[in-house]
Amino acid sequence: MSERILLLHPGAMGSSIGASLRGNGHAVAWVREGRSAASAERARGAGLQPVATLREALAGIDHVISVCPPDAALAVAHQVTTAGFAGTYLDANAVSPASAREMHALLGDAFVDGGIVGPPAWKAGTTRLYLSAPKAAEVTRWFEGSATDARAIAGGAGAASALKMAYAAFTKGSAALLLAIRALAEREGVTAPLLEEWDLSQPGLARRSELTARGTSGKAWRFEGEMREIAATFQAAGLPGGFHEAAAEVYRRMRDLKDVEGGADLESVLEALLRDARHFV
Repeated sequence: MSERILLLHPGAMGSSIGASLRGNGHAVAWVREGRSAASAERARGAGLQPVATLREALAGIDHVISVCPPDAALAVAHQVTTAGFAGTYLDANAVSPASAREMHALLGDAFVDGGIVGPPAWKAGTTRLYLSAPKAAEVTRWFEGSATDARAIAGGAGAASALKMAYAAFTKGSAALLLAIRALAEREGVTAPLLEEWDLSQPGLARRSELTARGTSGKAWRFEGEMREIAATFQAAGLPGGFHEAAAEVYRRMRDLKDVEGGADLESVLEALLRDARHFV
Protein backbone atom coordinates (compact mmCIF):
# COMPACT_ATOMS: atom_id res chain seq x y z
CA MET A 1 0.00 0.00 0.00
CA SER A 2 1.34 3.42 -0.97
CA GLU A 3 1.87 5.82 1.95
CA ARG A 4 1.90 9.62 1.86
CA ILE A 5 5.01 10.75 3.72
CA LEU A 6 6.60 14.12 4.47
CA LEU A 7 10.41 14.06 4.78
CA LEU A 8 12.01 16.73 6.94
CA HIS A 9 14.61 17.34 5.45
CA PRO A 10 16.41 16.12 2.28
CA GLY A 11 20.02 16.36 3.45
CA ALA A 12 22.64 13.81 2.44
CA MET A 13 21.05 11.12 4.60
CA GLY A 14 17.43 12.25 4.35
CA SER A 15 17.39 12.30 0.56
CA SER A 16 18.58 8.68 0.45
CA ILE A 17 15.84 7.66 2.91
CA GLY A 18 13.33 9.44 0.71
CA ALA A 19 14.64 7.66 -2.37
CA SER A 20 14.16 4.28 -0.63
CA LEU A 21 10.55 5.20 0.07
CA ARG A 22 9.95 6.46 -3.47
CA GLY A 23 11.43 3.26 -4.86
CA ASN A 24 8.78 1.34 -2.90
CA GLY A 25 6.02 3.37 -4.49
CA HIS A 26 5.32 5.81 -1.67
CA ALA A 27 4.52 9.48 -2.27
CA VAL A 28 7.22 11.53 -0.53
CA ALA A 29 7.03 15.30 -0.12
CA TRP A 30 9.47 17.85 1.27
CA VAL A 31 9.16 21.53 2.31
CA ARG A 32 10.90 24.11 0.12
CA GLU A 33 10.57 26.97 2.61
CA GLY A 34 13.91 27.86 4.21
CA ARG A 35 15.88 25.14 2.42
CA SER A 36 19.00 25.64 0.32
CA ALA A 37 19.54 25.12 -3.40
CA ALA A 38 21.64 22.05 -2.48
CA SER A 39 18.67 20.58 -0.60
CA ALA A 40 16.42 21.22 -3.60
CA GLU A 41 18.89 19.46 -5.91
CA ARG A 42 19.10 16.43 -3.59
CA ALA A 43 15.31 16.29 -3.36
CA ARG A 44 14.96 16.36 -7.15
CA GLY A 45 17.52 13.61 -7.50
CA ALA A 46 15.59 11.44 -5.03
CA GLY A 47 12.26 12.05 -6.81
CA LEU A 48 10.66 13.94 -3.91
CA GLN A 49 7.69 16.27 -4.41
CA PRO A 50 8.26 19.91 -3.34
CA VAL A 51 5.62 21.69 -1.23
CA ALA A 52 5.87 25.37 -0.37
CA THR A 53 5.24 25.42 3.40
CA LEU A 54 5.10 23.01 6.33
CA ARG A 55 1.42 23.64 6.99
CA GLU A 56 0.55 23.01 3.35
CA ALA A 57 2.61 19.82 3.32
CA LEU A 58 1.06 18.44 6.52
CA ALA A 59 -2.42 18.83 5.06
CA GLY A 60 -1.76 16.25 2.37
CA ILE A 61 0.23 13.47 4.11
CA ASP A 62 -0.23 10.67 6.65
CA HIS A 63 3.26 10.35 8.14
CA VAL A 64 6.30 12.49 8.91
CA ILE A 65 9.96 11.44 8.99
CA SER A 66 12.44 13.83 10.59
CA VAL A 67 16.07 13.54 9.51
CA CYS A 68 17.91 16.66 10.68
CA PRO A 69 20.85 17.75 12.86
CA PRO A 70 20.25 16.42 16.39
CA ASP A 71 20.14 19.84 18.03
CA ALA A 72 17.12 20.70 15.83
CA ALA A 73 15.15 17.48 16.41
CA LEU A 74 13.00 18.68 19.31
CA ALA A 75 12.23 21.98 17.60
CA VAL A 76 11.11 20.17 14.43
CA ALA A 77 8.83 17.88 16.45
CA HIS A 78 7.26 20.91 18.15
CA GLN A 79 6.74 22.67 14.80
CA VAL A 80 4.89 19.65 13.45
CA THR A 81 2.64 19.22 16.49
CA THR A 82 1.95 22.96 16.70
CA ALA A 83 0.68 22.77 13.11
CA GLY A 84 -1.88 20.20 14.26
CA PHE A 85 -0.41 17.02 12.76
CA ALA A 86 -1.59 13.84 14.48
CA GLY A 87 -0.25 11.03 12.23
CA THR A 88 2.79 8.78 12.59
CA TYR A 89 5.96 10.72 13.40
CA LEU A 90 9.32 9.00 12.93
CA ASP A 91 12.29 10.79 14.45
CA ALA A 92 15.38 9.26 12.83
CA ASN A 93 17.88 11.64 14.38
CA ALA A 94 20.97 11.02 16.52
CA VAL A 95 19.41 12.08 19.84
CA SER A 96 19.66 10.82 23.40
CA PRO A 97 17.04 8.41 24.77
CA ALA A 98 15.85 11.26 27.00
CA SER A 99 15.24 13.47 23.94
CA ALA A 100 13.39 10.62 22.23
CA ARG A 101 11.20 10.11 25.29
CA GLU A 102 10.47 13.83 25.41
CA MET A 103 9.20 13.60 21.83
CA HIS A 104 7.18 10.53 22.78
CA ALA A 105 5.54 12.51 25.58
CA LEU A 106 4.72 15.23 23.04
CA LEU A 107 3.40 12.94 20.30
CA GLY A 108 2.09 9.90 22.19
CA ASP A 109 1.96 6.51 20.51
CA ALA A 110 2.09 8.16 17.07
CA PHE A 111 5.81 8.60 17.80
CA VAL A 112 8.39 6.14 16.46
CA ASP A 113 11.97 6.32 17.69
CA GLY A 114 14.62 5.77 15.02
CA GLY A 115 18.40 5.53 14.80
CA ILE A 116 20.38 5.29 11.54
CA VAL A 117 23.65 3.35 11.39
CA GLY A 118 25.73 3.57 8.23
CA PRO A 119 26.20 5.96 5.31
CA PRO A 120 23.42 7.46 3.16
CA ALA A 121 21.33 4.55 1.92
CA TRP A 122 22.13 4.48 -1.77
CA LYS A 123 23.39 0.89 -1.78
CA ALA A 124 21.68 -2.13 -0.24
CA GLY A 125 23.43 -3.72 2.71
CA THR A 126 25.15 -0.58 4.01
CA THR A 127 22.55 1.22 6.12
CA ARG A 128 20.29 0.11 8.97
CA LEU A 129 17.37 2.10 10.34
CA TYR A 130 16.62 0.81 13.84
CA LEU A 131 13.09 1.49 15.10
CA SER A 132 11.37 1.17 18.45
CA ALA A 133 7.93 2.03 19.95
CA PRO A 134 4.50 0.48 19.24
CA LYS A 135 4.35 1.43 15.54
CA ALA A 136 7.92 0.35 14.75
CA ALA A 137 6.92 -2.86 12.94
CA GLU A 138 4.43 -0.91 10.82
CA VAL A 139 7.14 1.53 9.73
CA THR A 140 9.55 -1.28 8.78
CA ARG A 141 7.07 -2.31 6.08
CA TRP A 142 7.46 1.05 4.34
CA PHE A 143 11.07 0.09 3.55
CA GLU A 144 10.78 -3.62 2.73
CA GLY A 145 13.16 -4.59 -0.08
CA SER A 146 14.73 -1.12 -0.32
CA ALA A 147 18.31 0.02 0.25
CA THR A 148 17.28 1.15 3.76
CA ASP A 149 17.28 -1.92 6.01
CA ALA A 150 14.61 -1.04 8.61
CA ARG A 151 14.65 -3.17 11.77
CA ALA A 152 12.27 -3.02 14.73
CA ILE A 153 13.81 -3.65 18.15
CA ALA A 154 12.29 -4.14 21.60
CA GLY A 155 12.38 -1.53 24.33
CA GLY A 156 9.88 1.18 23.42
CA ALA A 157 10.60 4.85 22.74
CA GLY A 158 14.25 5.59 23.48
CA ALA A 159 15.63 2.13 22.65
CA ALA A 160 16.55 2.88 19.03
CA SER A 161 18.15 6.14 20.10
CA ALA A 162 20.10 4.38 22.85
CA LEU A 163 21.45 1.91 20.29
CA LYS A 164 22.47 4.76 17.98
CA MET A 165 24.18 6.59 20.86
CA ALA A 166 26.11 3.48 21.90
CA TYR A 167 27.21 2.78 18.33
CA ALA A 168 28.27 6.35 17.47
CA ALA A 169 29.96 6.75 20.86
CA PHE A 170 32.67 4.47 19.51
CA THR A 171 32.76 5.23 15.78
CA LYS A 172 32.62 9.03 15.88
CA GLY A 173 34.05 9.30 19.39
CA SER A 174 37.16 7.30 18.49
CA ALA A 175 37.56 9.36 15.30
CA ALA A 176 37.65 12.55 17.36
CA LEU A 177 40.16 10.99 19.79
CA LEU A 178 42.45 9.93 16.96
CA LEU A 179 42.47 13.42 15.44
CA ALA A 180 43.07 15.01 18.85
CA ILE A 181 46.05 12.68 19.37
CA ARG A 182 47.54 13.74 16.05
CA ALA A 183 47.04 17.39 17.05
CA LEU A 184 48.73 16.80 20.42
CA ALA A 185 51.73 15.13 18.79
CA GLU A 186 51.99 18.01 16.31
CA ARG A 187 51.87 20.65 19.04
CA GLU A 188 54.52 18.83 21.11
CA GLY A 189 56.79 18.14 18.14
CA VAL A 190 56.67 14.35 18.42
CA THR A 191 54.75 13.45 15.26
CA ALA A 192 57.63 11.63 13.58
CA PRO A 193 58.51 9.31 16.50
CA LEU A 194 54.81 8.68 17.18
CA LEU A 195 54.24 7.56 13.60
CA GLU A 196 57.35 5.37 13.79
CA GLU A 197 56.01 3.71 16.95
CA TRP A 198 52.59 3.27 15.36
CA ASP A 199 54.24 1.52 12.41
CA LEU A 200 55.80 -0.90 14.89
CA SER A 201 52.93 -1.51 17.31
CA GLN A 202 49.77 -0.12 15.65
CA PRO A 203 50.24 -0.71 11.91
CA GLY A 204 47.72 1.14 9.78
CA LEU A 205 46.83 3.74 12.42
CA ALA A 206 48.73 6.55 10.71
CA ARG A 207 46.84 5.96 7.46
CA ARG A 208 43.60 5.65 9.39
CA SER A 209 44.15 9.10 10.93
CA GLU A 210 44.60 10.59 7.46
CA LEU A 211 41.43 8.95 6.17
CA THR A 212 39.56 10.01 9.31
CA ALA A 213 40.49 13.65 8.75
CA ARG A 214 39.20 13.61 5.18
CA GLY A 215 36.12 11.55 5.99
CA THR A 216 34.89 13.56 8.98
CA SER A 217 35.84 17.14 8.10
CA GLY A 218 32.80 17.77 5.91
CA LYS A 219 30.40 16.38 8.54
CA ALA A 220 31.99 17.69 11.74
CA TRP A 221 29.45 20.54 12.00
CA ARG A 222 26.73 17.89 12.50
CA PHE A 223 28.81 15.65 14.75
CA GLU A 224 29.24 18.32 17.44
CA GLY A 225 25.57 18.14 18.44
CA GLU A 226 25.56 14.35 18.21
CA MET A 227 28.52 14.13 20.61
CA ARG A 228 26.67 16.30 23.12
CA GLU A 229 23.64 14.01 22.89
CA ILE A 230 25.94 11.05 23.53
CA ALA A 231 27.51 12.81 26.52
CA ALA A 232 24.03 13.43 27.95
CA THR A 233 23.18 9.76 27.39
CA PHE A 234 26.24 8.60 29.32
CA GLN A 235 25.54 11.04 32.16
CA ALA A 236 21.91 9.95 32.42
CA ALA A 237 23.14 6.36 32.79
CA GLY A 238 25.46 7.34 35.64
CA LEU A 239 28.55 7.14 33.42
CA PRO A 240 31.10 9.89 32.71
CA GLY A 241 30.17 12.02 29.72
CA GLY A 242 33.31 14.14 29.59
CA PHE A 243 34.98 12.21 26.80
CA HIS A 244 32.18 12.93 24.35
CA GLU A 245 31.96 16.57 25.46
CA ALA A 246 35.62 16.75 24.44
CA ALA A 247 34.79 15.03 21.15
CA ALA A 248 32.13 17.69 20.57
CA GLU A 249 34.80 20.36 21.00
CA VAL A 250 37.06 18.59 18.49
CA TYR A 251 34.27 18.65 15.93
CA ARG A 252 33.34 22.24 16.79
CA ARG A 253 36.84 23.32 15.84
CA MET A 254 36.46 21.55 12.49
CA ARG A 255 33.12 23.08 11.51
CA ASP A 256 34.61 25.65 9.11
CA LEU A 257 35.94 22.78 6.96
CA LYS A 258 32.41 21.86 5.90
CA ASP A 259 32.69 23.05 2.31
CA VAL A 260 36.16 21.74 1.44
CA GLU A 261 35.61 19.72 -1.73
CA GLY A 262 36.49 16.07 -1.22
CA GLY A 263 37.13 16.63 2.49
CA ALA A 264 39.97 18.46 4.20
CA ASP A 265 43.39 16.82 4.47
CA LEU A 266 45.00 15.98 7.81
CA GLU A 267 47.21 19.09 7.77
CA SER A 268 44.16 21.35 7.46
CA VAL A 269 42.32 19.49 10.22
CA LEU A 270 45.28 19.73 12.61
CA GLU A 271 45.58 23.44 11.84
CA ALA A 272 41.89 23.91 12.71
CA LEU A 273 42.23 21.94 15.95
CA LEU A 274 45.31 23.84 17.09
CA ARG A 275 44.15 27.29 15.97
CA ASP A 276 41.85 27.68 18.96
CA ALA A 277 44.03 28.33 22.03
CA ARG A 278 41.37 27.21 24.53
CA HIS A 279 41.71 23.83 26.18
CA PHE A 280 39.41 21.01 25.12
CA VAL A 281 36.40 20.85 27.42
